[in-house]
Amino acid sequence: MSTDIFSGSYETTQGRVYTLSGGDWDTVLGAPNGERERIVVNMGPQHPSTHGVLRLILELDGETVTEARCGIGYLHTGIEKNMEFRSWVQGTTYVTRMDYLAPIFNETAYCLAVEKLLGITDQIPERANTIRVMLMELNRISSHLVALATGGMELGALTAMTNGFRDREVILDLFEMITGLRMNMAYVRPGGVAVDLPAGAEKKIEETIKLLRKRFKDNYNILVDNTVWTARTKGVGVLDLTGCMALGITGPVLRSTGLPWDLRKTQPYCGYENYEFDVITENTSDTYGRFLIRMREMNESLKIVEQALARLKPGPVMVEDKSIAWPAQLALGSDGLGNSLDHIRKIMGQSMESLIHHFKLVTEGFKVPAGQAYVAIESPRGELGALVISDGGTKPYRVHFRDPSFNNLQAVGPMGEGGQVADIVAAVASIDPVMGGVDR
Repeated sequence: MSTDIFSGSYETTQGRVYTLSGGDWDTVLGAPNGERERIVVNMGPQHPSTHGVLRLILELDGETVTEARCGIGYLHTGIEKNMEFRSWVQGTTYVTRMDYLAPIFNETAYCLAVEKLLGITDQIPERANTIRVMLMELNRISSHLVALATGGMELGALTAMTNGFRDREVILDLFEMITGLRMNMAYVRPGGVAVDLPAGAEKKIEETIKLLRKRFKDNYNILVDNTVWTARTKGVGVLDLTGCMALGITGPVLRSTGLPWDLRKTQPYCGYENYEFDVITENTSDTYGRFLIRMREMNESLKIVEQALARLKPGPVMVEDKSIAWPAQLALGSDGLGNSLDHIRKIMGQSMESLIHHFKLVTEGFKVPAGQAYVAIESPRGELGALVISDGGTKPYRVHFRDPSFNNLQAVGPMGEGGQVADIVAAVASIDPVMGGVDR
């Protein structure tokens, strides 16, 4: 039994465990009978995900990590369960808040599954699909910028952090102009999108593309082949293809093993088969490779956005079926997104049928035929899948998401065990977990 007043101990099936709450390090190492005991610590906060919502439990032998585990559930919101008590359209406002760095992807996966159950996948207007693709790629860039910024911050590259968040603001300004909100927009709806692009949006997007392309070069030059950066990332957090396949890992972590698996190419949706872009891969299977993939993917996303702008043609942005499409004329005003005043005057004063139909659609919602559908899309972190089950009513019977961060967090152990504590920081940053998607 230790005589250190700062150290308590107890027996377990794996031997004696010491609980440390302070004291001198030499005393800690001076275990009874000259034995060296392993120490269990809670690491963090380091990555933004570890600020109270992700618990990293490390078992250490000195500075070497002998075991690494994740504790999740601290950000549980009950989104999936709450959706069972809301209409199909209201579900969009819930799912957008899951992976809060990729709201457009959450909305699109959910709406594609609902549209599949409704049997209207082929009826979605081309303009709506083009806008979806354009906003998803802008969202991919903004998400990757956060991953690179926070990863740089954790490893001491503060300029990468300030540049990343500076560039992200430009994209969030676009989202605010188009949807009325910077995050959690609920812009993608079953049948299309909530509202068409406002005047001047296309020109603003073109200007943003030029600005970001220039700034990406600056960020690239700061870190690529930087001696300090490569020392912290090359050969760190290694997970090979076999490990990725065994754990169901997708996204940049999987593509860093050399496998070009990207659902935009392998299982196209929203017309991605009509766009020219490359699937970025590396063969390093480490943190540095994942960093390079995200840097280069942002340029590919800019290429897709440019093509989407060229494909934009005048037309509707919501399916024609009025039993699904709200009889509304939404517009962006000083108080956010809502019905235009002229439309309200019309349905209130001239068309009682429109008023009744609008009221029933908003309060009750449309019915979705009984059945189930699964749709997967390529989010910034990997395969994001939506399983939607209907019992034929106006509310989902069950909605469940396959969130990539949930699966990818399993890689913390294989990536970190056998390395140093500092390497865990780099490995978690390269996974880029968002706990809002994990704890639905």
